[in-house]
Amino acid sequence: MRFHHIANLLAVVLIVLARPAQSLDIEAEKHFPAVFDGAELHILSTADLDIFTPIITGFQHDNPEISVHYTVASSLEVFNAVYTDSGRFDLVISSAMDLQTKLVNDGYAQSYDSSQITGLPDWAGWRNQIFAFTMEPAVLLISKVALDGLPVPSNRSDLIRILRENPERFRGKIGTYDIRSSGLGYLFATQDSRSSESFWQLMELMGQLDVRLFCCSSDMIARVESGELAIAYNVLGSYSNAQTSPLEQNVQVVSLTDFSTIMVRTALIPATSKNAAVSGKMIDFLANLDKHPDIIDATGFSSIKGSNLTGGESLNTIKLGPNLLVFLDKLKRLRFIDAWESSIEQH
Repeated sequence: MRFHHIANLLAVVLIVLARPAQSLDIEAEKHFPAVFDGAELHILSTADLDIFTPIITGFQHDNPEISVHYTVASSLEVFNAVYTDSGRFDLVISSAMDLQTKLVNDGYAQSYDSSQITGLPDWAGWRNQIFAFTMEPAVLLISKVALDGLPVPSNRSDLIRILRENPERFRGKIGTYDIRSSGLGYLFATQDSRSSESFWQLMELMGQLDVRLFCCSSDMIARVESGELAIAYNVLGSYSNAQTSPLEQNVQVVSLTDFSTIMVRTALIPATSKNAAVSGKMIDFLANLDKHPDIIDATGFSSIKGSNLTGGESLNTIKLGPNLLVFLDKLKRLRFIDAWESSIEQH
């Protein structure tokens, strides 16, 4: 068995089984004090601090007695932290909806019900323990300067053709997720593979062109804006809208027309939470983001209620439920990552 097979198997074991208690690898952390003395809400989330801050301040405007301690970590860190948590966090928010679903399936979440969440679509919740509150597409981010007269690809076939015909222009300047370390990247990759065989063609081509691998959308966005990358594939559209300036003439966000994978960001209350009532208030607030257009504008999120996403049948919205557990099976995950590595690492 080759070394990377062993590494993948170890990664699978870390995801599927509870890890021994260890320190959480925190990317960012901030305390938002309350106006009045009251409860404190501890949130563990994958959403970048600057992206989620407008939501916290809006929530505190309606609930001035609640202070919020917000901690940011990667989706895999968030997942594993819930397994080993002893009541440190009251609410868990993640873009890796498959990992969140597994936490619910394995008994690591508690139920919540209120009149505020009854308006969610049926597929946007599961077991009254996990709740979706945004719809966020995976998009293609392009440097207009790097494209330099080439047509903007409208679908994956166009993208494959442009890359094949201009290999030296794009060599070393394409970015996408490292699905071995990015839970969201793995989710997008598995869903893309279900939608079209062009996914594997694209991965092989990117591998031939020395693709660069990243953990996060924000990292790829920054590198396209700086010109370090020409193209970033499967970047979160919400982050792109929030982080790229309307005045920036070099960056273009493209929703591919053959299919556009739509991730829903989810929230759950850990089984160990000692502050479930306050967590429920935040879930109610998140479920009604459509009532706060200022927050929608500031975050780039599209509320799951009254979503303004367009694309009709080309929108492939990932729905909550047990189907999301398929690719988290140990052997299926190992085989998928092995196939991905064989495609992306061959030169």
